[in-house]
Amino acid sequence: MKPLNEYALTDLRRIYRTLHGQLQQDFELMDSELLQDLQTLLQSQAREAGVDVSVHAQWAAWLNDGKPVSCT
Repeated sequence: MKPLNEYALTDLRRIYRTLHGQLQQDFELMDSELLQDLQTLLQSQAREAGVDVSVHAQWAAWLNDGKPVSCT
């Protein structure tokens, strides 16, 4: 098995969006080490790309492969 950072960024983003989208239906995901590790990796890569991950709109757009996201 390879480390998370060796997978395609597009796949990692898609998986994170999918898991994060399920938090309302499966609260146990909030405690998932895998989800936390994935988020940490993605936030690190986003910061390297110049994204301020504390700004939800920037983080969400980056997670969505740069496509604008509704933040409502």
